[in-house]
Amino acid sequence: MNNPDPEEQEDELLALHSILNSEEFVRDESKSAGECRVSVELPAGFTVLLREEGETGRQYEISSLPPLLLTFELPKDYPSSSAPSFTLTCSWLTNSQLSALSSQLVDLYKATSGSVVLFSWLQFLREDALLFLNIHNVLELPADGDDQSSEADRKPDSLTEAAEDFPPSLNVPSDPPEPVRCSTDAEDQEGFSGEEEDVSALLLLNSSSDPSDPRTRGATSLSVHSRVSQNEDQSFCEVSVTPSQALLSQILICDATHKQKVFDSSLFDCGVCFLVLLGSECVQLSECGHVFCQACLREFCTVQITEGNVQGVTCPQADCKASPTPAQVKRLVGDELFSRYDRLLLQFSLESMSDVIYCPRMFCGSAVIMEKSGTAALCSVCGLAFCVTCRKTYHGTDDCQGQEEKKMNKLMERLDLPISEEGRNAVMDDFLKGSKKRKNLLIKRYGQNILKYVIETKSNEKWIKANSKPCPRCSRQIEKNGGCDRMTCTQCSQVFNWQFLTKIDPPD
Repeated sequence: MNNPDPEEQEDELLALHSILNSEEFVRDESKSAGECRVSVELPAGFTVLLREEGETGRQYEISSLPPLLLTFELPKDYPSSSAPSFTLTCSWLTNSQLSALSSQLVDLYKATSGSVVLFSWLQFLREDALLFLNIHNVLELPADGDDQSSEADRKPDSLTEAAEDFPPSLNVPSDPPEPVRCSTDAEDQEGFSGEEEDVSALLLLNSSSDPSDPRTRGATSLSVHSRVSQNEDQSFCEVSVTPSQALLSQILICDATHKQKVFDSSLFDCGVCFLVLLGSECVQLSECGHVFCQACLREFCTVQITEGNVQGVTCPQADCKASPTPAQVKRLVGDELFSRYDRLLLQFSLESMSDVIYCPRMFCGSAVIMEKSGTAALCSVCGLAFCVTCRKTYHGTDDCQGQEEKKMNKLMERLDLPISEEGRNAVMDDFLKGSKKRKNLLIKRYGQNILKYVIETKSNEKWIKANSKPCPRCSRQIEKNGGCDRMTCTQCSQVFNWQFLTKIDPPD
């Protein structure tokens, strides 16, 4: 009589290949074996909780956990006489919990009376594993107490002793044991195992006892090294991360990846062009949740940044003040335009600070922190000490008008004119309104060129005051003789609005 087992095995493996995608099922073509990654179904509002010493705990709502890894090999007499030989691995379950699940899988095979069982196993792990382990709405990760750290360097005499040294929900010995391998005669084993993953700079996953081995099974007390030198005498910068923190990071990253996959495969209405597109072609602003297609949001951000309006890089939705993250802006507009955005954003932030002023030197223009105790400022780039009021070289405690007045008084003394402003005004009025004889007397006393100079100087001062405005950066007086309100200072090249004296950054 022919043995039906090989045919049933092949049919079962073909069925798994057609039902599951390439991430969920990988077959070993050389033999009747393979591995399945099973994502357990979580109820709504499921949370992961990490309690740390001295803290109330950190709690996060998640929709996905790292998958369980089921590696199996089918004996020649499966399914008629023997169950599959398998290994069950998971980073967030204890070996006791994994052994309980493994025993249940064996019981499920026995209940099938010699029928194929792999799909039933996967269905059980996906739908009923949490309830079987009495995990309902919260997965509580253990705290890493001082008693744990004090034992971290001691090698346990046995796996049972290691399990007693750590909290029951996450046993993490210094030397990780091999994953639990279960078959029809599987025995209960103590210890811990972790899901096989890549060790990355994010310190997310488990490290092996050998730092040079980039892959491992078994959660360990993490001591992750990041390379900083490629010489023969290599130096390392050690970053200590507790096992619970590493596990929490792994869970949160896995959940974020899952949510992104769900978003990419869902359909959304763009809030600008109103086209229906896949999430992979859209961007969702995390601050407000509004969704726009990449093309529309890219064009919107590009226009705003090109015009120098970094404050306008916000959500295009009406009356929404949310903004895309810098990472989203960079992905949309590219490195070159993002560099401009980053620079303008820094400049806008500096200008919004009340204690920041710019160096008045044309070749410098660096941001300078003003002293609260006075009007002096010192540029750290070019070394200029200047007055924050008049933007000229620092003149001590005298006010700015006093400095101008002193200069004028010295000139008047040298020209033999009255020192007081009232006296000078009286001389000018006398010269302009007096008779020809009076003008000749004044010319003989002060000289025609001196009188002409004083009159023109005062007239210019009045005209400048009435017809010009100071540059908002260097305070140089600027005349507007036509055109629009967009002005450029000839001294510091600052572009600004004439009406409101607000700075405008010109396009690159």
